[in-house]
Amino acid sequence: MSAARPVVTRFAPSPTGYLHIGGARTALFNWLYARGRGGRFLLRIEDTDRERSTPEATAAILRGLTWLGLEGDGDAVSQFEQRGRHAEVAHEMMARDCAYRCYSTQEEIEAFREAARAEGRSTLFLSPWRDADPATWPDGPYVIRLKAPREGTTVVEDAVQGEVTFRNDQLDDMVLLRSDGTPTYMLAVVVDDHDMGVTHVIRGDDHLNNAARQTQIYRAMDWEVPVWAHIPLIHGPDGKKLSKRHGALGVEEYQAMGYPAAGMRNYLARLGWSHGNDEFFTTEQALEWFDLPGIGRAPARLDFKKLENICGQHIAATPDEELVPEIEAYLAAAGEPALTEKQRAGLLQAMYSLKDRAKTFVDLIEKARFVLVEHPISRDDAAQAALTEDARGILRDTAALLRTTPWERHTLEAAVAEVAGARGLGLGKVAPALRAALAGRMLSPSVFDMMLVIGRDETISRLEDAAS
Repeated sequence: MSAARPVVTRFAPSPTGYLHIGGARTALFNWLYARGRGGRFLLRIEDTDRERSTPEATAAILRGLTWLGLEGDGDAVSQFEQRGRHAEVAHEMMARDCAYRCYSTQEEIEAFREAARAEGRSTLFLSPWRDADPATWPDGPYVIRLKAPREGTTVVEDAVQGEVTFRNDQLDDMVLLRSDGTPTYMLAVVVDDHDMGVTHVIRGDDHLNNAARQTQIYRAMDWEVPVWAHIPLIHGPDGKKLSKRHGALGVEEYQAMGYPAAGMRNYLARLGWSHGNDEFFTTEQALEWFDLPGIGRAPARLDFKKLENICGQHIAATPDEELVPEIEAYLAAAGEPALTEKQRAGLLQAMYSLKDRAKTFVDLIEKARFVLVEHPISRDDAAQAALTEDARGILRDTAALLRTTPWERHTLEAAVAEVAGARGLGLGKVAPALRAALAGRMLSPSVFDMMLVIGRDETISRLEDAAS
């Protein structure tokens, strides 16, 4: 590849379902590699399978990419809409004597393979039409096959897997154009990548064998072969291929589970790629550091604890005002009610007390409940159980003292300590009653943070309600 040629990568999902976690990581690697080098990241929807491709799946894939911040340069290209161009190339390959018409029927091909199996020969189909005189071509349907080299090897120089050699006698004359004039996947991918100017093909290593066949098409057309980079697949925590039994698979599910996009990008980048011992890093750092040699050859394992840990660090590091709109997007994805203006303002005011230990937005919203509820607040069973008769007395005494207490943290702490001391108790013994009254549950920020956020009147009102 020419050194002066700008980097162009692509992500090319099939719209037959959601954007799964492995596809999201592939998109991220392509995005990081291109954007980190001032190049272009393109999207192509491989929708040639008309029976399984749906507009709904395409929309879901694009939503997932948008949430992750991996939008492409320009509109996504439809592979199906390029089918005329694919056919044009197949016929050009015939004109170059790099492809040929094959009139063999499925029955004839199967008969060939059965005879080969019986004789212990390779079942790789050898078409009798490969070098046939055009004068012998019959009327009727035919496919166009690649006239692949029968001898020697095809070498794939892979930026991740190293040099991989394929014997040409193990690669058949694959079909390029079906008898109905539609292209096969192998042809369509190569033509699209060439026409889109793709310089680096970064994809799952389940496509490594395809690279050998696609290399032959590039060479037949005298096109520049892109840099191949085949990345290992993602396995579950048990080391087996990722499936539904391991939990959420669709990217949108992760958003609905409350993971922040920045944390997902960080975790997915680290899943199979490394930069020294760095675990937590910003997107800007990933763009600066990401390179193909850092990708390992072994399958990566999904680890939800590590994902939560990294996401928690991103929540803590994100400015408060930037978290609010992402939390609102999470609530929408999870099917939860939208925040009112009052709730939004309260959430922002309380954010300093919410985000430090939250690993997901689910955790954060649970801790934020005290500022999101309307008066009077409901209490869960644990909170209700904490409101013993002694606890109610503590709440009454605290409410009375707080009426004249300056509303600052150290004075609030002193007032509560005075109430506790008068009863011979430590702060730890009175805190559950205060949490029950102020938040309606035991999981909450510090009681003093809650008091400072909701203010004197609301604090006293909640204490008196719980004491009655």
